[in-house]
Amino acid sequence: MSKKTQLVLISAVVTTSVLLSGCGLFGGDNAAREIDPPKDVTYVKDEKSLATEAKVTEANKKQSKAAETSAPTKRELYLIDKNGYVVPQTLEIPKSKGVAKQSLEYLVEGGPVTNLLPNNFRAVLPADTRVLGTKLESDGTMVADFSPEFAEYKKEDELRILQAVTWTLTQFEGVNKVKIRINGYDKDEMPVNHTPISKGLSRADGINFDNTGVVDVTQTKPVTIYYLAQEGKQTYYVPVTKRIASDDKDMYTAIVNELVEGPAPASGLVTDFNPDAKLVAAPKYADGELTLNFNKNIFGNLKGTEISQHVLDSLVLSLTEQKAVDSVAIKVNGKKTLKDEKGKKLTEPVSRPKNVNTGSF
Repeated sequence: MSKKTQLVLISAVVTTSVLLSGCGLFGGDNAAREIDPPKDVTYVKDEKSLATEAKVTEANKKQSKAAETSAPTKRELYLIDKNGYVVPQTLEIPKSKGVAKQSLEYLVEGGPVTNLLPNNFRAVLPADTRVLGTKLESDGTMVADFSPEFAEYKKEDELRILQAVTWTLTQFEGVNKVKIRINGYDKDEMPVNHTPISKGLSRADGINFDNTGVVDVTQTKPVTIYYLAQEGKQTYYVPVTKRIASDDKDMYTAIVNELVEGPAPASGLVTDFNPDAKLVAAPKYADGELTLNFNKNIFGNLKGTEISQHVLDSLVLSLTEQKAVDSVAIKVNGKKTLKDEKGKKLTEPVSRPKNVNTGSF
């Protein structure tokens, strides 16, 4: 065997070992794991055999890439709208084994999300940020490691970054909390505005905060309400965390009241609820199902017994943010007579949709 053949072969063996070590559910999660040296090495006999093997490998790569491109999947990514809100948008992106790492890469300005961005939306992570790896720990904490470019953001984007990263990653089953690293090092606070992050972040920390009218936060509890925003002819849902004065027994009623009352006037958001819509009885909860009993004003301006899809979605999205609630059943004056806008009877409780804001605009 020529020296040239030996050098090429050794490079191929080393490269293959590195590639195999990086495969995992979240892509790059096993980077910290020690790589065992190969016990047996088989040398290629001649240059021709080596070239043939290379062609086969390249063909397999192209086939894999083509399969990935031809089979997109829907992923919920948290982007920034024209009003500065962190908003879920469900986009079709290529399938990947490293779903957590890939999702973060689609939050980078100028990255692969660029041609998929809805009108007047932007990505939140600074341009040229690289996702060095993600790792899901046994306690449900997802560790996300970013390159130093992660720190090159504007002060006003700091909370948006934390919220977008946290809510994007916690969509995946088993992920309860998110911790951030920069260039392999854990951080106790964010690099620009110094928001504390040493304990990790979860959805309980909120999103798009609205503390309008709150005097004493110690006497309130945070809830996330889904209001409406509009871009052209397209309407989409925006999660807003508000603090409400309520005990656990009245929490569901308080959420409904917030939806009916609507967002702050200067928020740029709206509600589709009739202001005279009211609960005629206390919400009833059993085995993950929450039953709401409204007066007839829940129908709004629609004919007969039809309920606005926006009203229905806002109720389900907002109430299923509460951990115990899986579905919502709606009655009017004690009767299950509602229909959706398509005329379908709502005789069964409505569960949270798998994806939010699936329309393109």
